[in-house]
Amino acid sequence: LVVLSVPVVTWALYLGGLALLSWPPRPPVAPSPPTLRFDFVVPAHDEALGIAATVKSLQEVDYPKDLFRVLVVADNCTDDTAAKAREAGAVVLERQNAELRGKGYALAHAFERCLTEGADAVVVVDADTLVSKNLLSAFAARLVAGNVAVQAHYGVQNPNASWRTRLMRIALAMFHQVRSIGRERLKVSAGLRGNGMCFRTSLLREVPHEAYSLVEDLEYGIRLGRRGFRVAYAFDAEVLGEMVSGESASRSQRNRWEDGRAQMLKLHGWPLLRDALKLRSGLLFDLAMDVLVPPLSRVVGFTVLGAVASAGLLFLTGHGAWASGVYGLALSALGLYVFAGWLHSGTGLRGLLDLALAPAYVAWKVVLAFQRPKGQKPGEWVRTTREGETGALAKPERPGDSP
Repeated sequence: LVVLSVPVVTWALYLGGLALLSWPPRPPVAPSPPTLRFDFVVPAHDEALGIAATVKSLQEVDYPKDLFRVLVVADNCTDDTAAKAREAGAVVLERQNAELRGKGYALAHAFERCLTEGADAVVVVDADTLVSKNLLSAFAARLVAGNVAVQAHYGVQNPNASWRTRLMRIALAMFHQVRSIGRERLKVSAGLRGNGMCFRTSLLREVPHEAYSLVEDLEYGIRLGRRGFRVAYAFDAEVLGEMVSGESASRSQRNRWEDGRAQMLKLHGWPLLRDALKLRSGLLFDLAMDVLVPPLSRVVGFTVLGAVASAGLLFLTGHGAWASGVYGLALSALGLYVFAGWLHSGTGLRGLLDLALAPAYVAWKVVLAFQRPKGQKPGEWVRTTREGETGALAKPERPGDSP
């Protein structure tokens, strides 16, 4: 039992350690007057229903209007996404390619134009997103400080849609805020989340965004780390995406995310760890841990099983004290991680009460681990129905949207 606890305790202590480091540092001061030029890039596939709201949110950021523009990539659309985006004031790039489909290809198409038209940096925002008004100022502060890649906080736009979305808000606080702030304090890569990413155009020239997998953000973040670039974390600015509350849509979304993470684990997990140890690189070691640590539901499941087994052994035979202590340490670290996520989530007492449903939520995600999607091309647009949507329009979801 002690031997079996080694990976479990390693995962738990990694998460608990990040929780201890997760209080926000003082944000850097934005340059005054602003000088950096930004391009917002919004990849959109059949997003006519909500694209105007996203464009409006981007246009209302607190930044000089002549220093940014909004580009919407209407990718393989069958509705009037392009027309709605133009009416809202965006520059629209229409793309049709029956073979090369997905967010990665849409981004590559937009970046090619951004690199030739004078932007200092590009910001990727999903088509169902609202942003904080200080988004560009927060990015500018990190860029002038010498960073070349920055991730804003990615939160939930509709946390009170259901108990599931409130739990997702807490889960995203753990995955996005607790982990990212801790990693920022360690000066390793905070990680890319797909929504709210910012890149210097000089970086995109040096390390082209050739990432087309189900989790293109994680894939590109690993490529950046291997080239020696870290992702800074703008914890004081946020992008808020709409999360689905229905069981069916959540199941589909979760399956895709699990499948994408499994691909990255297979391709990069152990090679990253080997190279980190060989090069004594904290940046690569943290990227390896980020890939190697399983979803929280599995870590908790393994830890609880080990704790129950060791406690039973101790009760029946008087042996197993070491195993009980080790698994107890792991449970304590995981409890600290969850508690930090709840604090960052801002869900208050209601969120704390919803955590009582967490065992059912964890069990649901464990079941999903054995149900992989079939017949889907890597990186292909997949539709998930929006909240309150009853018609044919639907939201393209990325697997990385849910922790």
